[in-house]
Amino acid sequence: MIKRKIKNQDELRVLVAELKSAGRKVVFTNGCFDIIHTGHVRYLNMAKSYGDVLVVGVNSDESVRGLKGEARPINPQEERVEVLASLEMVDYVTIFDEPDPHRLIAELVPDALVKGGDWDIDQIIGRDVVEISGGKVYSLPYIDGASTTGIIERIRERYGK
Repeated sequence: MIKRKIKNQDELRVLVAELKSAGRKVVFTNGCFDIIHTGHVRYLNMAKSYGDVLVVGVNSDESVRGLKGEARPINPQEERVEVLASLEMVDYVTIFDEPDPHRLIAELVPDALVKGGDWDIDQIIGRDVVEISGGKVYSLPYIDGASTTGIIERIRERYGK
């Protein structure tokens, strides 16, 4: 079950085209998803509510290091993808190597693009592609206190590093 949800980008491109042709509304979101927490679960549930199929793009390990520094990610990409694929609301997961998902969004052209509230709608990467094709872009409310960086900082404070 979990393995069938994990797709490479070529497989996903074909699958999304088929889903859209069948009238299914495809929602896309992306992120590092390094340490899955309540904020992620709430966010993914909200994202799924905007369509029929939720596709999650996950930054590769190399991409996360470029964005967050050499100490990240905590969990390797294969594990991050497996955890996401095990979540009920997630239909498909793929990995991308670039610092941002613009190329992937341009290939998939989802019906809805969703990011967390720490992203202003004007700064959501891929907004141009989605809106020009008639899709919608959403910035969901930020969930205070729910962040991987915050979890790492609490661990360091409590356990001395």
